Amino acid sequence: MYPAPSPVATRARSRMGGQVSGAPGVDQRPRRARRTGLPLPPGGRLDFAGARGARLRQALLAVHEICPEFNAVRALRDDRHSVTLLGTTSRRAAVATCLLEPSGPRAERLRQEIAVYRGFVRHRPLVRVPALVAADAHQGTLVVDFVPGRTAASHRHPAVPPSAVDLRVVMGALRRLNAWRPPVGFFPHAPSYPAQLSRYHALGLLTDRDVSDLQTLLLGLRVRSGLHGPQELPRQFCHGGSPLTNVVLSPAGPVMVGWEAAGWYLPGYDLATLWVLVGSASLGRRRISQLAQVDGPAGRDAFLVNLMLVLTREIRLCEAAVQRAMRSPSVLPPSGQGVTGALAYGEEQRLLLRRLYDDCALVRRAVRAAVGTR
Repeated sequence: MYPAPSPVATRARSRMGGQVSGAPGVDQRPRRARRTGLPLPPGGRLDFAGARGARLRQALLAVHEICPEFNAVRALRDDRHSVTLLGTTSRRAAVATCLLEPSGPRAERLRQEIAVYRGFVRHRPLVRVPALVAADAHQGTLVVDFVPGRTAASHRHPAVPPSAVDLRVVMGALRRLNAWRPPVGFFPHAPSYPAQLSRYHALGLLTDRDVSDLQTLLLGLRVRSGLHGPQELPRQFCHGGSPLTNVVLSPAGPVMVGWEAAGWYLPGYDLATLWVLVGSASLGRRRISQLAQVDGPAGRDAFLVNLMLVLTREIRLCEAAVQRAMRSPSVLPPSGQGVTGALAYGEEQRLLLRRLYDDCALVRRAVRAAVGTR
């Protein structure tokens, strides 16, 4: 589910009797620890000392309840709310995620991801996904196959945009996924666009004019689709998360992971997210926009609504990161670099925030132009 450094991948595969020739495609760039997490131990061993060790033991006990043969090799993530472990089962490498707190947003996201993986057992998507090994939605424990390879980007907003080849692979995977038409009952998650508009407006992130323009575009989409209710909109099955960090470029082809936000969105939601995250890649953005608008005015309007809401969400998250950097820089990533590194991270977030506001102004003009042509 999550790519791992090559020594771990080699060890896990060798225990299964296979070989890894230099761990092809593994991303060697260091990952930044989660904002509330602790530094992971070097190498491939687990450190059970202290409070962190107690969390690892708790996670292992929960995993062994549903998958007794799981043998942990390394902790991939520890953010105090959940633990993700790389290990092996009897015949294959696997990744286990366990919640340490049974409630809260993280718990809901993991339960949503478990529901999606269970749906994939009955209805296979048009993209490759990790196979489900075991899951317990009540306890919040998920075990899936490990996918060797590298992600299209190591961070949600990469400083260097992905290569044209990687971007083309990601766009192809998203296009296949969005063309899939599974039964709605197996994947019920469908975000409310009117509720999002109201929430962002109440937070001061959208103006009265923004809300009016976006509601006009949503009304037009309902009319074109022959729908009537305020919650009824044309929908498309989407991944819903970051396409860059959740597409693993494996030797056998792209594999999509991280399904906690998957569900039914306006058409073009995944492409809108990709457009926002590729940043300064102007050629890549042009290709994404062209692909999103192949269905004509309806595709354009849905893409613009998604763009505006995705940008608003990213601005909200980035502003929160900047405020945390100003309030307590000593607890921010990157870990192991002290206050200086954390302040540098805060500066990165401020530069990102400036770019997001510029993008939002660009999209706002496009939305108003689209409303004016109706």
